[in-house]
Amino acid sequence: MPYSPAPSPSLHGRGARNLPGLGVSVGLAVISTVIGGVVPLVGSAVPGIVLGVLLGIVRKPGPRLTPGITFASKFVLQLSVVILGLQLSIGEVARVGLESLPVMLGTLVVCLGAAWLFGRLLGVIGDVRTLIGVGTGICGASAVAAVAPVIGAVSADVAYAVSTIFLFNVAAVIVFPVVGHALGMSQHAFGLFAGTAVNDTSSVVAAASTYGSEAANDAVVVKLVRTLMIIPISIGLAALVARTGPTRQPAATDEQSVAGPAPARMTPRRALRLVPWFLVGFVTMALINSTGLIPTAAHPALSALSTFLIAVALSAIGLSTDIRALRRAGARPLLLGALLWITVSVTSVALQWVTGTL
Repeated sequence: MPYSPAPSPSLHGRGARNLPGLGVSVGLAVISTVIGGVVPLVGSAVPGIVLGVLLGIVRKPGPRLTPGITFASKFVLQLSVVILGLQLSIGEVARVGLESLPVMLGTLVVCLGAAWLFGRLLGVIGDVRTLIGVGTGICGASAVAAVAPVIGAVSADVAYAVSTIFLFNVAAVIVFPVVGHALGMSQHAFGLFAGTAVNDTSSVVAAASTYGSEAANDAVVVKLVRTLMIIPISIGLAALVARTGPTRQPAATDEQSVAGPAPARMTPRRALRLVPWFLVGFVTMALINSTGLIPTAAHPALSALSTFLIAVALSAIGLSTDIRALRRAGARPLLLGALLWITVSVTSVALQWVTGTL
């Protein structure tokens, strides 16, 4: 009997699989939006992620919900960032991006240096230290995913790093707006603070949206410029691995790490693929808005849509929280993540004060 390959899933089929999990995420987002309307200070993103985490603890989402939750936590979030671009001009994007460079580059250098120092002091060495440092300094789980094949990291080390970074992403969404109000930060200053000191794009957008729409716009620009740093960092790590070879140190547990995959060779095509599609989409939307094609009257509706999509994505991220993975990570990676989180936050505020942007 001749072999015939199974047909690839249709767009309709993928959509049907996404509906259950996406529906739960949207439902939580509606509730969180109502809470945000009653208590404007917390916004809709914080209640969304808290409700998602609590629901996930009570009843972990099953396989039927997983595809839609993954879709909401990734694509819906990225779509919200693209829509934010429709509210900015390309001139504003360039201005905020250039103004953020001293603080952004300063926090990145301090973070990588602190990761090396604190990692050695805590005994978190090898790939775990590298992944947590890069994830904290650039763009969270996205940076970890991009760097892991470059250095040949094993899956266990990737899991430790992602779990550690995720914990402090959630903490940042709750803590950062409180810190911003306590310090009397302006919308611009808080956008720069969140954009340089929070890890994942989702948490940057959530924390800044809670603070205000202007803060969210600035934070997204800063964050997307910061995300581009993943390219030179990946190229630098690839060169280092090529010269010294991959480091196979034990993960930050009592068990030995098994040999990981061979490091991936960095090519121009691979470097180009590190640029996220939603960054290109954001800049494209800002260019379209700069032409005047988007009426000013439409901006409030676009802002509301983007805010709701952020709530949907954060609710999904809360639902997908793996508490057991956080426990498996152990104390030392979590302590390293905490020290880096505090160091980057303090450095961001200090550099803003030095440069006069605070």
